[in-house]
Amino acid sequence: MKKLRAVITAVGGYAPDYILDNHELSRMVDTSDEWIMSRVGIKERHILKEEGKGPSDMAVKAVEQIFEKTGTTPEEIDLIVFATTTPDHVFPATANILADKLGIRNAHGFDLNAGCSGFLYALDTASKFVECGNKKKVLVVGSDKMSSIVDYTDRTTCVLFGDAAGAVLLEPGEEEYGIIDSILRSDGFGRKYLKMEAGGSINPASHATVDARQHYIFQDGRHVFKHAVSKMADVAVEMMEKHNITANELAWLVPHQANMRIIEATAERMGLDKNRVMINIQRYGNTTSATLPLCLWEWENQLKKGDNIILAAFGAGFTWGSILLKWAY
Repeated sequence: MKKLRAVITAVGGYAPDYILDNHELSRMVDTSDEWIMSRVGIKERHILKEEGKGPSDMAVKAVEQIFEKTGTTPEEIDLIVFATTTPDHVFPATANILADKLGIRNAHGFDLNAGCSGFLYALDTASKFVECGNKKKVLVVGSDKMSSIVDYTDRTTCVLFGDAAGAVLLEPGEEEYGIIDSILRSDGFGRKYLKMEAGGSINPASHATVDARQHYIFQDGRHVFKHAVSKMADVAVEMMEKHNITANELAWLVPHQANMRIIEATAERMGLDKNRVMINIQRYGNTTSATLPLCLWEWENQLKKGDNIILAAFGAGFTWGSILLKWAY
């Protein structure tokens, strides 16, 4: 019997209608379009404005596209791995909320939080269930409502983040297509540089934590940038070297969309022309767990069967990694 591979057979994506551009931001905080573009390369970001809506609602839109494209029914799904940093609730898991909203009753599901590396970690985790023959149709979702934890008085962080969802369907295959390899790493020393101070069990919500504005993203931008540039590039190049893939043999790099300078530095280290790098940061900003599947969704029509693709990300924790896959359709 041939070895089973986890194969991406469909992708879906969604971004809310409301767009917060740099000009509107400049009326909220001391910043400008020129300042933002020169430092991070973001022109606009989508924001989920509707009351009572969260990552599960955006994920519903992305998964419904997958069902429509493939003819898959909710009854056929047997696993949901939901990557998010901003779950609908602390509990129950947003994966279970998504299942209920879609009428998925034959699956188990769980959330996974690895910051901006969340989708990468979720894809790797889900692939193991497929490769061992345990699951046949798996949804891997990345969805974040980052606007819910952004401090719009802090110009160093509020310019960065947006809201969106992306999802892929994983199925088993016996050919050479699918997920080939993964390299995932983490180092907890980075926990002090990118975090949310309050809201967890060691510092639960209180009047004091709210007054101190501790329920928003805290980022030491200098440290995060330095490590993101080196780690994301290192692990992408390591994947190429491990599999003897030259820059000419790599069809696409799918990088986490955190900062244009980080993306450009990673592509340069890999020897890739910019036209083979998926970049949509200017229109969505950093959507955390959604950036990678959102890129695959937008570029889906340009992907060819057999394309070698490397996904790479860096996130809070610190977490980082790369996945090599061969596109299947």
